[in-house]
Amino acid sequence: MYQNYKNVETVKPGGLELKDRLVGVQRVTKVTKGGRAFGFSAIVVVGDENGVVGQGLGKSKEVATAIAKAIEDAKKNLIRIPLNKGTLPHEQKGKFGGARVYIQPASHGTGVIAGGAVRAVLESVGVQDVLSKSQGSSNPHNVVKATFDALLQLRDAKTVANQRGVSLEKVFKG
Repeated sequence: MYQNYKNVETVKPGGLELKDRLVGVQRVTKVTKGGRAFGFSAIVVVGDENGVVGQGLGKSKEVATAIAKAIEDAKKNLIRIPLNKGTLPHEQKGKFGGARVYIQPASHGTGVIAGGAVRAVLESVGVQDVLSKSQGSSNPHNVVKATFDALLQLRDAKTVANQRGVSLEKVFKG
């Protein structure tokens, strides 16, 4: 799922205090010759509010089963995001499908300035201060994936220093 990203650290769910947030439930309809068959799809974000987050999709004939499946799927896709004192290391843009998301670090006390699906993801990660803007499609599935795209591109200073082969001080002076 995260093959296109270089520094993705996947996490096992064992021993983590994961909290789940329901982003959205959609009623979907399949038209057959016998009439309409209704089902539900649920998108859920789980995280430990300390840098670990995952998202999952579940589909079923009942809402509760769809949510349970989504939570199980989300726990299989956990990743670690670098945080910097309750905010992000740097600003980043992410996109998926028609959805575009811009996230930017904010000073202490700002809070999570984000709406809907972006807010659910950022709060699950454990970001306390961030500014964000969602543009294009407001489809919650694509917005969540666009937010993950932005978060997966984040790099902390140590990672940048290792990739460049220089000291940590030179990253900030250079």
